[in-house]
Amino acid sequence: MRYAMVIDTLKCVGCSDCVVACQTENNVPHGYCRDWITEAVSGSYPNVELELRSERCNHCDTAPCVRCCPTGASHIVDGGVVLVTADECIGCGACIESCPYDARYQHPDGHVDKCTFCHHRLEKGQLPACVSVCPTKCMYFGDLDNPNSEVSQLLKNRKYKTLAPEAGTNPHVFYLI
Repeated sequence: MRYAMVIDTLKCVGCSDCVVACQTENNVPHGYCRDWITEAVSGSYPNVELELRSERCNHCDTAPCVRCCPTGASHIVDGGVVLVTADECIGCGACIESCPYDARYQHPDGHVDKCTFCHHRLEKGQLPACVSVCPTKCMYFGDLDNPNSEVSQLLKNRKYKTLAPEAGTNPHVFYLI
């Protein structure tokens, strides 16, 4: 199994419900976030396009954050989810610097923190909190290895992109365009 998130940028309205759900579900300290909304503007007047998208850790197959972690606190578990074990993290920040998605932050307690795809919810058969609350249903989550899963079908039938493809990380967050 390889978990993946697919976000339909044509449905996202930038409401930030996913951000608030994540902060609440994961007790993220005030002023910090594990996911965020990005507004990307392209083109020039009068042909201007706005893309809204929810961003987070991309849970990469080739995760530079895992490769550079001196203690092994950053690691990949079953399903391809990249996690940080807080009590093994020395807070050196090497993983923060190596992430091409700017998806990690220094937690006030001294360890590095990031999106976990709500791993604790996955273990109970639940969807990540962000996916569960999205009012436009623009977020999808499932198994890339199952060709019949909703995420696999969306990627098969829709045009999509990943962020920073030049980084060569093989991310598991995809954006329908």
